[in-house]
Amino acid sequence: MNFITSLEKVFTENSNAENAAAMSKYMKNNFQFFGIKTEERRHIFKSIWAENQKEVSDNSREIALLLYSKNERELHYCALEILIKKLINNYIKEDIHLIEKLITTNSWWDSVDIIAKFILGGYLQQFPLEIDDVINHFSNSENMWLNRSAILFQLGYKEKTNFDLLKSICERHKTSTEFFIQKAIGWALREYAKTNPEEVKNFVLVTNLKKLSEKEALKNIK
Repeated sequence: MNFITSLEKVFTENSNAENAAAMSKYMKNNFQFFGIKTEERRHIFKSIWAENQKEVSDNSREIALLLYSKNERELHYCALEILIKKLINNYIKEDIHLIEKLITTNSWWDSVDIIAKFILGGYLQQFPLEIDDVINHFSNSENMWLNRSAILFQLGYKEKTNFDLLKSICERHKTSTEFFIQKAIGWALREYAKTNPEEVKNFVLVTNLKKLSEKEALKNIK
């Protein structure tokens, strides 16, 4: 595809080995990088997208998956930006398979958190009747990143948050020794506390959460 070929070409031309090494180290050496910082990456990405608008619009899912199969992390970020912009309010039910694949491929907090909030969260806002099945599946999975996504998908829902659902997921995972799960529980509760601090405080007080989860949840509650 011309879009991907052009994007890779310009990213390669603007690569920076020193930045790439530092970025890879920050991500625990899980990924390769071109070494292009966020502002420059987005500028290049938007320019190449503007030159290939029809191709991207007509093939957004396919392009995203192809980008996600590449080695460099910047291309994964571009894939997610495409899906966030092109699929908002335009999801189809089958997209849940795409979403699960993205969460469980090249998984790390930087990508999973974007997918959970902006893609999974958007999908379930469009298809609220799918919430029970999807979240039960994700929350009961042996894949930690699917668990984390189930905890975080309501970030940004504010007053539309299903707090009973959030509480049940937190209860299910409260004994986890996994840092990313403990942190997610605290983050999700802290975010909802902006809307309903007393409910969050009361839940934390009667629930035996891990110390990290409790600390994060109550961080902004006086």
